[in-house]
Amino acid sequence: MADSSFDVVSKVDKMEAENAVNQARKEVEQRYDFKGVGADVSWSGDSLLLKASSEERVKAVLDVVQSKFVKRGIDLKMLDAGKPYASGKEFRIEVGLKDGISTEDAKKVTKLVREQGPKTVKTQIQGDEVRVTSKSRDDLQATIQLLKGADLDIDLQFINFR
Repeated sequence: MADSSFDVVSKVDKMEAENAVNQARKEVEQRYDFKGVGADVSWSGDSLLLKASSEERVKAVLDVVQSKFVKRGIDLKMLDAGKPYASGKEFRIEVGLKDGISTEDAKKVTKLVREQGPKTVKTQIQGDEVRVTSKSRDDLQATIQLLKGADLDIDLQFINFR
């Protein structure tokens, strides 16, 4: 019998992210408490730049962006928000989108599966994803449940289950 497998990935749906950013931008433009403070949200493919005239306002813009991402079904673990910093008379926060599993996180996933998962399961790091194989589909299902319950710094999706 052939081995069954699935891939563990961590990807952001770019269209959903762009929709969340557009919704956040509209809300920031319309809200009364953001009038006259230079609040702005700009999107450049895989990162965001939030601007406002004070540190409190730029943090409020970040809260708006985070709420829109949650409403669009994107986990906040996928956002990599930096610290507010001053640039002239305005404060900025750079927010990156995590896309793919880093080598360090892939090693954590494989270690977790090796230590706590079923013994028949084998893992293999393939670029920015992890392939999990086993002869038993039940063991693969148990591995998925283990990874869903694990407290990792990334949001995991499971694809190509065969």
